[in-house]
Amino acid sequence: MKRFMYLLFFVLLAGVTYAQQAKYVFYFIGDGMGVNQVNGTEMYLAEQEGRIGVTPLLFTQFPAVGVATTFSATNSVTDSSAAGTALATGVKTYNGAIGMDDQKNVIQTVAERAKKAGKKVGVTTSVSVDHATPAAFYAHQPNRNMYYEIALDLPKANFDFYAGGGFLKPTTTADKKEAPSIFPIIEEAGYTIAKGVDDFKAKAAQADKMVLIQKDDANPSCLPYSIDRKDGDLTLAEITESAISFLTKGKNKGFFLMVEGGKIDWSCHSNDPATTFEEVIDMDNAIKVAYEFYKKHPKETLIVVTADHETGGLGLGTGKYELHLKALKNQKQSQDLLSVAITDLRKAKGHDVTWEDAKALLTEKMGFWKELPLTWEQEKLLRDEFEQSFVKNKVVFEETLYSKTEPLAASARKVMSQIAMVGWTSGSHTAGYVPVYAVGAGSKEFAGKYDNTEIPKRIAKVAGYK
Repeated sequence: MKRFMYLLFFVLLAGVTYAQQAKYVFYFIGDGMGVNQVNGTEMYLAEQEGRIGVTPLLFTQFPAVGVATTFSATNSVTDSSAAGTALATGVKTYNGAIGMDDQKNVIQTVAERAKKAGKKVGVTTSVSVDHATPAAFYAHQPNRNMYYEIALDLPKANFDFYAGGGFLKPTTTADKKEAPSIFPIIEEAGYTIAKGVDDFKAKAAQADKMVLIQKDDANPSCLPYSIDRKDGDLTLAEITESAISFLTKGKNKGFFLMVEGGKIDWSCHSNDPATTFEEVIDMDNAIKVAYEFYKKHPKETLIVVTADHETGGLGLGTGKYELHLKALKNQKQSQDLLSVAITDLRKAKGHDVTWEDAKALLTEKMGFWKELPLTWEQEKLLRDEFEQSFVKNKVVFEETLYSKTEPLAASARKVMSQIAMVGWTSGSHTAGYVPVYAVGAGSKEFAGKYDNTEIPKRIAKVAGYK
């Protein structure tokens, strides 16, 4: 009888382990997406519907919810490479490191563990393929700015699918020397390079391994912001859909797929709230693609959503007990494209640009005056900047990590944040908690408060990677 009870116990234990095993793993990372980026997006959506409250994103409805700390080995405020390495390896490192510990030793990533376990592996992003977060899953370099060297690590990892905007330094080494293009090197390693979704669809069936990037005329550093998107632009949802179709073709032993919403961080560096909330919505749309897959394989699929750090110190409220997030819907494009429009106006009219010209542009792009009344102080801020940069011709561009902005565009963005009553403490990263959401096989592992290094460890445990 006792032997039977022991046997029954081990059978039940085996059953529990099997029930938690994740054959398919989606790992979504919203770069710069802190708690307020998520909460603000849901409140922004509700205000568009004419009500106060939240309109839930899909991923915030996942049953397991947690928060994670993000500090690096060298600072309480992490950079994206140290945070990406922590999320990829479960090990803290110094700011700037890619897939290495603080002694510059190579560390195995959860993606590499998945590959060793016989899974197909994909690493994807809305920014460049050689950027910090995606690089942390396949590359091992002492400095995140070694873009050429990072790209050379891509075929060495031998993953099945990569996707993003393109490559930042395809022919230039970290010490600024000309080098052989990475594209034929990647192709010689057995990869098919597809440029755009249509090219991917034409090539996918015959390809053993794939790199999906944008078309030749696109900016290789990133996909366009969601708010700026035109027909035919590659999207994060399309990348996710393409990755799933590629990773499930042929012998299907399961997969590990990392998807980064990389431009949430960029818009937060620019303190651009409308663009930020639209980027969070855009990542949610990519998560919806994964969720449709999950619904077909609910017992075998795990979806984890988190962030590498918070960017901008986003505050929802600036003094009064009010928010006016609905105002943000009047913004027609990102601060980056508003800056381009102002530069184009300067080029077209030279010294003949009038305040009325500038007002007309800001009315068209931001809704000022026509849809959004301005206070005397707000109009003075814009008028003073116009006088400085157009009349006195003293143009001092505002520079952040990912943008160089016309001063009038930067002032317009500040006015929009004031109207919406959104505050910013920084143009860089902060040490705030990041949220974690999970659904599917083993998702209970992701509830609670823990450090970001726990996330890849728990994914590996749930998926059975050794």
